[in-house]
Amino acid sequence: MITRDDILSAARRISPYVRVTPILRVDSQAFGVPGNTYLKIESLQVTGSFKPRGAFNRLLGEPLPEAGVIAASGGNHGIAVAHAARTLGVKAEIYVPSLATPLKRALLDSLGAKTVVAGDTYAEALAASEARAAESGAMQVPAFDHPLTVAGQGTIAMELEQQIEKIDTVLLAVGGGGFAAGIAAYFDSRVKIVSVEPALCPTLANALSVGHPVDVETGGLAADSLGCRRIGDITFEILQQRVSESVLISDQQIRDAQISLWEQFRIVAEPGGAVAFAALASGAYQRKPGESVVVVICGGNADPRTIGANRN
Repeated sequence: MITRDDILSAARRISPYVRVTPILRVDSQAFGVPGNTYLKIESLQVTGSFKPRGAFNRLLGEPLPEAGVIAASGGNHGIAVAHAARTLGVKAEIYVPSLATPLKRALLDSLGAKTVVAGDTYAEALAASEARAAESGAMQVPAFDHPLTVAGQGTIAMELEQQIEKIDTVLLAVGGGGFAAGIAAYFDSRVKIVSVEPALCPTLANALSVGHPVDVETGGLAADSLGCRRIGDITFEILQQRVSESVLISDQQIRDAQISLWEQFRIVAEPGGAVAFAALASGAYQRKPGESVVVVICGGNADPRTIGANRN
């Protein structure tokens, strides 16, 4: 189990390399039920998502081999690993599925990583990366199911505690679960954790329903960032104990959330980054009067020109 001390150690380790991202306080009447709402704009993190926190913690947590590092990713994790590797002066090889967006592939190329398209899904890219790591001796940097990765993502919770006086509930998008597990591990039972997933990527919801990780089919608008076939074993151990409510939302609700974030706040969020906000904005998550809610906008690697195009 990841501890609060693990996360505090991660915060000290990665602090020279990541940003303390800002908080936006939303009008208390914005969602029809009175209560403070805060947006943690992690889309303004280095490389445009929360992922560098875990990537840097993994790379700094153990000696780096001469062969460099290797990772599989739908995009954001690979971008973060490539950035961390370039910053620390080692080679990076990133395996992505064909569904990775052109924008994210271009970002990988700009960071000097060797990018390999392997299969149509994250699971296929992961299998290819693992085979290559065994052959080359490169350090594997898991996207979510590694203690150092999870502890790095948990540093978001430490910042939230410093930035906001009172937090009742945090809404978090879930793919493989490292992001949510890190935050849940830090807060323990002091804060209500609500997991939010696209209905077409119900990785955690299905695992919670049967009591253990299971394979699921994934697809839809946010599959490039949240389309993990199976929740991680390490992350599920934490989330099974700490998630109070699991919410599923539709692709249309995700599109609407992207548009709302842009039109109301001028925040560019990729589909996966808008998922948690979609749960609150659509009413899929029913807040209580006076509840102090934090929504983490976890990724912004989207072409701004596509946001308005999503309107139906």
